[in-house]
Amino acid sequence: MSKHDDKRMGWEVARDLEREKATILERIVPEWRQIKAALTGIVAFFLVFLLGCWLASNSTRIADNEVMITLGWAGTSEWGLMWTVILLALVFEFMDAAAGMGFGTALTPVLLVMGFDPLQIVPVVLIQQTVAGLVGAFLHREFQNVEWRFKPLSETVRLCLVIASSGTVLVLLATIGIYAVLDLDPIWIKLYVALLLLGMGAISLVQSRRERPYRPNMLIAFGAVAGFNKGVGGGGYGPVVTIGGLIAGVPVKSMLGVTALSEGVVCFVAVVAWTAMAANGITIDYVLLPSVMLASMVSAVLAPYLTRVFPERIWTVVVPAYCLVVVGITMWKLWPDLAARFGG
Repeated sequence: MSKHDDKRMGWEVARDLEREKATILERIVPEWRQIKAALTGIVAFFLVFLLGCWLASNSTRIADNEVMITLGWAGTSEWGLMWTVILLALVFEFMDAAAGMGFGTALTPVLLVMGFDPLQIVPVVLIQQTVAGLVGAFLHREFQNVEWRFKPLSETVRLCLVIASSGTVLVLLATIGIYAVLDLDPIWIKLYVALLLLGMGAISLVQSRRERPYRPNMLIAFGAVAGFNKGVGGGGYGPVVTIGGLIAGVPVKSMLGVTALSEGVVCFVAVVAWTAMAANGITIDYVLLPSVMLASMVSAVLAPYLTRVFPERIWTVVVPAYCLVVVGITMWKLWPDLAARFGG
């Protein structure tokens, strides 16, 4: 018997649900407490949306940004909802909440190509992911994808502590080092993230039909790498932690909950670091925050519900496959810059 067999791991709840409600049609009908949980999540996002409206009205515009100049918002207190950004955020946040990845990793390069500045993107993505991670962890529990138990400590909680601890150290080092000390071209960081995810996604997809041995210590390194990625560009956290968890033998539904909670904690630490840097003179523009929070109200709540509805075996293929899609989107957006650099 494994040393882990004598305690509650935290992922039994998802397997118990699939045994008790063996078909999709049985799982598709939510209970009243789950409906109340979904409404609570929507209210949380709406409150941060209102905060985002206030921040967008009071943040300093980046005067030489072409997008802001075109909209007539450069150097003013005017702002508005950007429906293209809302649509992109709606899609990427849904997949992020459902597959544990894709919001910052895919959305950040798209917004950069659209002409937004990193100081308009990275802090906003971190705020959104803080809220989405914490609300997502709550909803994954309510929809019976994962269990959080503190007495005794379940393995899911222990994994969150391990991943968040290593990620917090690296997210602080990366945030302060890249934006406050060094002047590193973000294209090389994004290329490194894309190549890393390509390898991890391919390995996980190949192994998706096999039962993997549980090796939790691997997640210390994965958490550190993910925290570094998050601090540098606002993305690259979810794919590394989620795929790393699958490689380490954690069942996929519960790993999505673990990723959500650990990412929420790490992003909160990064938001605190950004707030401290803003107080010391770094200009942050929150003009995108209302748009991304409005998109999250629906997609971040719906995704954990669909994780509950569809069986585990589907997600073991969908998650690594979507990781490769995220890599494809990232490389597509990076290719013009890479071609220009290597072409001389």
